[in-house]
Amino acid sequence: MSSASSYLVPLVAAMSAFGVAGMSTEMAIGWQDDRPVSELRVCADPNNLPYSNERGEGFENALARLIAADLHRTLRYTWWPQRRGFIRETLQAGRCDVVMGMPTTSQSVRLTQPYYRSSFMFVTRRDDHLPPAALDDAHLRRLRIGVHVVGGGNDVPPAHALAARGMMANVRGYSIYGDYSQPHPPSALIEAVARREIDVAVVWGPLADYFARRQPAALDVEPIPARFDTPITPMAFDISIAVRRADAQLQAALDGVLKRRRGDVRQLLQRYDVPVVSGASRRFARSME
Repeated sequence: MSSASSYLVPLVAAMSAFGVAGMSTEMAIGWQDDRPVSELRVCADPNNLPYSNERGEGFENALARLIAADLHRTLRYTWWPQRRGFIRETLQAGRCDVVMGMPTTSQSVRLTQPYYRSSFMFVTRRDDHLPPAALDDAHLRRLRIGVHVVGGGNDVPPAHALAARGMMANVRGYSIYGDYSQPHPPSALIEAVARREIDVAVVWGPLADYFARRQPAALDVEPIPARFDTPITPMAFDISIAVRRADAQLQAALDGVLKRRRGDVRQLLQRYDVPVVSGASRRFARSME
């Protein structure tokens, strides 16, 4: 996956909460009766709110339940830490048929129409009155800036954008993998703003809003203008559901659910504080009307 894709597919630690890397478990959820019931097999991370966890508390868990119910299928999970190689080890290895939350630019899989578009956000303490309007704001250079980092040259678009502006001296990186023995490791970046370890965090939207609302200090969340400095530093992305490239029939079925249940999907995203920005593809905008 590209650096952007590696971040936007919810990534967490290299090992499970029990310290075992790459181990998979399965859990069937939903109704059971005497009829033969087909399955919706989903691969997801067991510890990565607000996207997913093994208790089904994330918005991608909720979306999977909605889809399974609409298609009259039993939802079955394969839990797998989402890190580099996740798609290869899960979807492409046949451990599941569906992965939620893939950037619509991804090329190694077949994708549904996007079901939301979000952007990177500035997160600041409200009582500091510091919300920068853009990455080019001069006063941003005087602030301690936190960003998620992946490492190995595969860092997220804001890190590349800040480096291109010569601002890395005041940037602090927070691993997207974090401490996987703790709940939802990527939230540490937002918590650092609340604790005043940093002045501003540059965070992917669903993480920013969800965790900002759960801090003891009041935080402001403002979208970064969705512009391109270079092709590797977009600030906004359409997000889709991924299936294997050969699974055109499943893709069509998922697209049908997203169209039929567009109102429910919109409410689900609102319930989980997922910030949705304009600019989704015109094809999808028409289908959601």
